[in-house]
Amino acid sequence: MKKSTQGDATASSSRFEALEVLAREQIQQWLQRMLEEELTAFLGRPKSERRTQVDAKPGYRNGHGKERRLATSMGTVRVRRPRVRGSEEPFESKVLPLFVRRTKQVGALLPTLYLHGLALGDFELALRGLLGEGAPLSKTSLERLKAGWQQEHAAWSRRSLVGKEVAYVWADGVYVKAGLEKEKAAVLVLMGALRDGTKEVLALVSGHRESEESWAEALRDLKKRGLEEPRLVVADGHLGIWGAVARVWPQAEHQRCFNHKLRNVLDKLPKKELEAARALLKPIPYAATRAEAEALRDAFVAEYQPKAPKATACLLDDWERLVTYYRFPKEHWKHLRTTNIIESPFASLRLRTDAAKRFRKVENATVLLWKLLLVAQKSFRKLDAAEHLRDVLAGRTYEDGNLVMLPQGTRRAA
Repeated sequence: MKKSTQGDATASSSRFEALEVLAREQIQQWLQRMLEEELTAFLGRPKSERRTQVDAKPGYRNGHGKERRLATSMGTVRVRRPRVRGSEEPFESKVLPLFVRRTKQVGALLPTLYLHGLALGDFELALRGLLGEGAPLSKTSLERLKAGWQQEHAAWSRRSLVGKEVAYVWADGVYVKAGLEKEKAAVLVLMGALRDGTKEVLALVSGHRESEESWAEALRDLKKRGLEEPRLVVADGHLGIWGAVARVWPQAEHQRCFNHKLRNVLDKLPKKELEAARALLKPIPYAATRAEAEALRDAFVAEYQPKAPKATACLLDDWERLVTYYRFPKEHWKHLRTTNIIESPFASLRLRTDAAKRFRKVENATVLLWKLLLVAQKSFRKLDAAEHLRDVLAGRTYEDGNLVMLPQGTRRAA
C-alpha cells in the first residue's frame, strides 16, 4: 500500500510538472505575440501590409533583437523584441520594458490569463492590469491573440483518423460553468488505446449536456474521419453514452466504470455503515475471476439487503456491464475497470478550470482543456502487455483474462 501511495504521488507530480511546462510555454508564446501586436498598433498596419495612406505613420519592421530572458513565477521565458527602422519616434514596448528581467506583475497576472480560458473580457481586463490603461490593445488585436488556439483546435478536430487501430475507447464528460447558464455545460472527452499500446486523445467537444445525441454526434464524427469501431468502450453509467455507442458502434462491447458504480452504492448507505461497506466493496473489482467477483458481490448483498436495499439494488443494476473486462486480457484489467485514464489528468486540469470559476463561453473552456490534455498526453504511460492488443483487435476470445481459443482467419467485421 505504501509503495502504491508513493507511485500515485510520483505520477501526480509528473502531471503537474507537465502542466507547468505548458503554462510556461504558453506564457512565452503570449508575450511574443503581444510584442508583435504592440508593433502592429504602433505602426498602424499588420506585417507585410504596405503603407497606403499618405499620412500613415512612417516606419518598417526590421527583424528582432537578441533573445531576452524574463523570470516569472512560472519559470524563465525567452522572447525577442521586434525592431523598427525609419520611424519618427522610437518603439518602446510596454510588455517588455528595456531593462526589465524580472517582474512580479508578469508572474502574477499571466497565469491569470491562462486560467481565464481566453475569455475576451477577462483577457483584456488582465492585460490592462498588467500593461496599464494606456496599453495599445485594440479589440481586433485581442481577437487575434485569442483566435490562435481556437484555430488550432478546429484543425485538430478535423484531422484524419484513417489507419488508426483503436482497441479500447474511454469516454467521459467534464462539466464547466459557462456564461450566465445556471447549469454546467459538458465537455465530451474520448480517448483511445492504439494497437501499439499508446493512449491518444481522439476527441474533445463541447455539448450542452451528456445527451445521447451529443455523444452520437461525437462518435459519428470520429467514424466519418476514418476511425474504425473499437472492441470495447469504457464509460460511466450515463445512459446517453451507452445509447450512442449502441447506435454508432453496435459491435463494440461495454464496460461501465467500477469507481462510479461503487461511489453510487456508497451514496445510498447511512454514514455509520460507510467504513464497513467500503471494506466489502473494495475487493470486488480486483477479484481474480468473474465468479469470485460475484461471490463478493453476493456477500455484500446478503449483509446490506435488510438495512440498505437501495444500495444493494444499485450494485446489482447493470452488473453485466461492470464485469465485461473479464473477457479481455488480465494485463489490461487495471486500465479497463474505470475511466481513470481520463479522470486522472483532469484532476490536475480542474485545479485550473475551477480557479477560473467560470468561462464566458463553453467553447473557451473546451479549447483550454484540449491544450492542457494534449500536453498531459505526452506523459501518458502505454498499456501493459501491449502485445496482447493484436489478439484483441483480431476479436479473439478471453475468459477470466486468459486467451481460450485462436480461430484461424477470424477477424472483426469492419
